[in-house]
Amino acid sequence: MGYVPDIPFGFALPGAQPPDPNDPQQMQQFMAQLQQLLASPGSGPVNWDLARQVAVSQLGAADPAVNIYERNEVDEALRLADLWLEPAAALPSGIRTSVAWTRNEWIYNTLDVWRKLCDPVAGRMVAAMGDLVPPEARAQLGPMQSMVTTLGGALFGGQLGQALGSLAAEVLSAGDIGLPLGPAGTAALVPTNIKEYGEGLELPLDEVRLYVALREAAHQRLFQHVPWLRGHVLTAVETYAAGITVNREAVEEAMGRIDPTNPESMQAMALEGIFTPEDSPAQKAALARLETALALVEGWVCHVVDQAAGDRLPNVVRLGEAFRRRRAAGGPAEQTFAALVGLELRPRRLREAAALWAALTEHRGTAGRDALWGHPDLLPSEEDFADPQTFARSQLDLGDLGELGL
Repeated sequence: MGYVPDIPFGFALPGAQPPDPNDPQQMQQFMAQLQQLLASPGSGPVNWDLARQVAVSQLGAADPAVNIYERNEVDEALRLADLWLEPAAALPSGIRTSVAWTRNEWIYNTLDVWRKLCDPVAGRMVAAMGDLVPPEARAQLGPMQSMVTTLGGALFGGQLGQALGSLAAEVLSAGDIGLPLGPAGTAALVPTNIKEYGEGLELPLDEVRLYVALREAAHQRLFQHVPWLRGHVLTAVETYAAGITVNREAVEEAMGRIDPTNPESMQAMALEGIFTPEDSPAQKAALARLETALALVEGWVCHVVDQAAGDRLPNVVRLGEAFRRRRAAGGPAEQTFAALVGLELRPRRLREAAALWAALTEHRGTAGRDALWGHPDLLPSEEDFADPQTFARSQLDLGDLGELGL
């Protein structure tokens, strides 16, 4: 008899309890769902349909609809934010559409970018799971070999869905974590999360909303009017992810904990920690490029927003510090995501980057500062963070400012 992989009972039931092996009706329902899962694995290494279902089911009823008053408040906040940013940034408005998203809508509208970022890493994990099947057994498995891959994609999709569901309960806007996750030109706020975050800060909701709107509008200006930036940041993420390797022992240990007679074993299984960055010069360089890119984007946003808010917001200092700490530390959901895919999205050198943009404003003015976004070669490097004043005073050929419409 050939090798037959254990079927992990208890999986592929988003938002539901695992079936009782002693209950024929529950097991029949589970097997029907498992059969449907295997019949439609989707394309790529992650079952993204399952990821979306798990993310949405995790939110459950904790995702109230956005009412007309909240939509009007978001529209007004983004309109006012863009007005305040005019003297603080040389880049024009990048907002074509302003929207208020529910948590579920954040998931739906950002899934395409998550797919682009996560598929390469997930592909290596799924391949590693397939490699755990003994070579002599693969020929006997025949068509069943694809079932191992499908289950791997479903397993990763389920846990990735849990991470995205947690993120959806924390993010405040489309650009909140520094990546261009939403559709180009669409500025989006998540009113439910902004309200909860504001309550935690014990600050007036309208101030918190406006500060988030300023950050979102600044992100839109940057990613809409610096044509190469979106690709630059996403490529930096992909390049770093390409150097992440799979810890085969961790995968084998995780798979070994699955007991087909114990449905709880699948729920207890976690994939965190199976990815490790290669300790190679190329991987270290990729990580440095990624961290520098994230820090420069976030540092520019923080500096420009604080300039724009100025003395207009009574609690601007508290808000600025709270957001710097939030972005530098990352929330619980970001940490879960980092553990799952081996990728941290925190701008580690945020304060240094913000100080560098402030020095550039002081020595070159707003137009001279923002002209550095004209080409990636003009941007400060990681070494420049150590001495912002020297970099700001250095003579660079800024090229034709007309490229940015300045």
